[in-house]
Amino acid sequence: MYEIMQSPIDLGTLTLKNRIIFAPTSMGMEEEEYKKKIGNIAKGGVSMVIIGDVSVMPTRGMCLHTEEGFGYYERIVDVIHKNGAKACAQLYMSDSDISAIMPYISKVKTGEMTKDELRKRLNDAVSPYISSLPIEQIERIIKAFGTTAKLAITAGFDMIQIHGDRMCGSFSSTVFNKRNDRYGGTLSNRLRFALEAIQEVRKAVKGIPIDYKLAVRMEEPHYGNAGITVEEIKNAVPMLEDAGVTSFHVTLANHSELSDTIPPRNHPYFKEEGCFLTFCDEVRKYTKLPICGVGALSTPAFIEQQLENHRVDFVALCRQLIADPEWVEKVKNGEEDTIHYCIRCNKKCLGGMKEHLGVHCIYEDKV
Repeated sequence: MYEIMQSPIDLGTLTLKNRIIFAPTSMGMEEEEYKKKIGNIAKGGVSMVIIGDVSVMPTRGMCLHTEEGFGYYERIVDVIHKNGAKACAQLYMSDSDISAIMPYISKVKTGEMTKDELRKRLNDAVSPYISSLPIEQIERIIKAFGTTAKLAITAGFDMIQIHGDRMCGSFSSTVFNKRNDRYGGTLSNRLRFALEAIQEVRKAVKGIPIDYKLAVRMEEPHYGNAGITVEEIKNAVPMLEDAGVTSFHVTLANHSELSDTIPPRNHPYFKEEGCFLTFCDEVRKYTKLPICGVGALSTPAFIEQQLENHRVDFVALCRQLIADPEWVEKVKNGEEDTIHYCIRCNKKCLGGMKEHLGVHCIYEDKV
């Protein structure tokens, strides 16, 4: 039962033991709690864990460019490997102009402004930031993708994912990118930042699989602001593939409401299981590379059907594995009736993220 889900998949030079991975997630936890959480998910049977938001430039948080940060990521990878899974580093560059919101931080502390209002101001600042970034700084950031990829592999990561949202996605988007130089205007120019970042990674870590988180903006109705439109997929996918991408991780673009990219069960549009798989259908038309699907996935039978229909080649789960880290093992052992299924309430996962309390689950109160 569920033979495809449990079968291995080749991603170039890397073979995953099954078709279930843990999606890149900013958990917001201290190291020991994070290692325990990630270790349990790896031990629960997933084939790979993607560590989200690994910065390509030095940052105040943990990054591969400092001795402390490098050691931190080595320890995270070691926990994943010891529990039987592969580890992937999601490389990204922030597109946030922190200086634009500094005057409002005190208002959040005093209650004059909500965190959601502050986030809207941060999103509003993306376009002027991206559109005015100096060429010299762009070139430094692109080079840093290659440097950081090499550090990631040295730290023990098995694969690289390039975050196609954040700065890559904002450069790609007509909503944010108003440049009139070689990094703006036409689709090929707007994708240039991402394409050159991919090429730098390919040069730095030859032979290592490169996954690309493809952020898709939807219109009619409008959801997401970064990334490319559905109509641009047919031209964007071949360019990304030519640059060196070896697989695609397809999802809705960011920079709208967090509840759109992490939709609750009562979302006005993305309420069904597999809510972002329609984007995979479009990508499938233009590539033979492996495609990873995401979007409120939780039911073994539904996931197996998507794999059987070749709609996707593997899938990434997040909230479901937060709700039950043993999901993969339970499915494998025929123990579906013991699974704690995610009910997409978003109370302690997205809620915990927004309140800076860490990503948790309501089920944790019951065990």
